[in-house]
Amino acid sequence: MDIKFENNLEPEKGKLLVSEPFLDDEYFKRSVVLLCEHNIEGSFGFVLNNYIDAKISELVPDFPEVDSRVSIGGPVSTSNVYYIHNIGPSVEGSVEVFDGIYMGGDFDAIKSQINLGIAKPENVRFFIGYSGWSANQLNDELKEHAWIVSKTSGKEIMNTSIDGLWKKTMERQGKKYKMISDFPTNFRLN
Repeated sequence: MDIKFENNLEPEKGKLLVSEPFLDDEYFKRSVVLLCEHNIEGSFGFVLNNYIDAKISELVPDFPEVDSRVSIGGPVSTSNVYYIHNIGPSVEGSVEVFDGIYMGGDFDAIKSQINLGIAKPENVRFFIGYSGWSANQLNDELKEHAWIVSKTSGKEIMNTSIDGLWKKTMERQGKKYKMISDFPTNFRLN
């Protein structure tokens, strides 16, 4: 079966990359990636729907106990913790990605705001590692139909309780993609 994604949207900060259904990759199989940067030098973002069974307080010493899921953001720098938040510019050094969603900034300020109850756990998303593409690599993958570019909202990005994000994002693309979203993970077993 020859199914090719049609990319009607250009990749850019704040857009999603949705993997094609048969991609067999540890990090990107049925993944949804928030694109945090896309320019002539390259691209990077975070896989939103590849959760691990650990709390951020287990990974970062002296971090407050919070009930928040942690994602594997991608295969690059997997010994580092990254984060996005909707706290805003009050976190010094943070950079707006889109629509009130910020990346990075002073980690101690994030910890302090959570400890003081100023920020709630749902205001911050944590990732181990990130996804990165060198110059033109992502554009080449888009030409090969490995990804579809999709819109999203800040509310959706920050919601870690959504299970089936890949399927929901595919269904949102229209009839053809709804059909694709129902394909089994391993069609050979069907």
